Amino acid sequence: EFGKRYDGHPYLDTVDISTVGYWGEGWGPYLPSRRVQEELIDLYFASFKRTRLLMNFDEPSALAYGTRLGAGWRLDCWGDMGRPGRNFAHMIDMYPQQIVRTGIQDVWKKAPVSLETCGTPGSWFEGKYDLDYILEQALRWHASTINIKSTAIPAPWKAKFEEFQKKIGYRFLLRKLEYPAVVHPGQMMPVNMWWLNAGVSPVYYPYTLALQFASEQSRVEIPTPADIRQWLPGDALFESTLYVPESLKPGKYRLRVALLDPRNGQPAIRLAIEGRQPDGWHDMGEIEVK
Repeated sequence: EFGKRYDGHPYLDTVDISTVGYWGEGWGPYLPSRRVQEELIDLYFASFKRTRLLMNFDEPSALAYGTRLGAGWRLDCWGDMGRPGRNFAHMIDMYPQQIVRTGIQDVWKKAPVSLETCGTPGSWFEGKYDLDYILEQALRWHASTINIKSTAIPAPWKAKFEEFQKKIGYRFLLRKLEYPAVVHPGQMMPVNMWWLNAGVSPVYYPYTLALQFASEQSRVEIPTPADIRQWLPGDALFESTLYVPESLKPGKYRLRVALLDPRNGQPAIRLAIEGRQPDGWHDMGEIEVK
């Protein structure tokens, strides 16, 4: 019933797979059999076909099983560098090794990685934790989202967190756009785009790369077939021809670009380039229709 109501909901980015044990995170002293645990995990995949799922990190066999089915993963002690009186730290003694043991090094290419803090940045600061190492590990794990429990970031660390925010997840820059100066309605136009994903992960939902002919009188959009979920960190290309709609009247237009939410057709992702207009489209230059 939860899946029927919320699968694909625009306000819901991911859903944690909650099964058994403490906090539903799949671990504890009285676990059911492996078969039953897998059946409980299977229920989530039967119920959520569009919204991305996340497996908790703490139970290795469940983590490996859920990620093989297509889930991303989350861990809930990001930043734990050890505590007084303890000789164990998640960030050093468990997490890097467990990623390898469970074979989830490349899950980020298809599904998201989400991290939740142990403590808060404020407690890290008081404990003199190695912030550079903590942030570096999150980037090495290709994290998309971070939960710091709605707490303030210490002022001396604010600049580092602001730079960190520019690197997690995806960050799309249009480096080059080539198109004809003059096009004709009812004909094809060549378009070459060179993009850079300057983040550490792809985007996991099928946003639409689109161009728009914009004038004071009209707006005409041309969606492209690009699958931007394939844009891993680094360079990406869109080189193709697009149909110029017959409805376009002769005149000069502004050529604009955006990544649209397929549910409402509105610009959904802020690009890391100049030229963004109040409606979310980015102005690329003039084009003439004859």
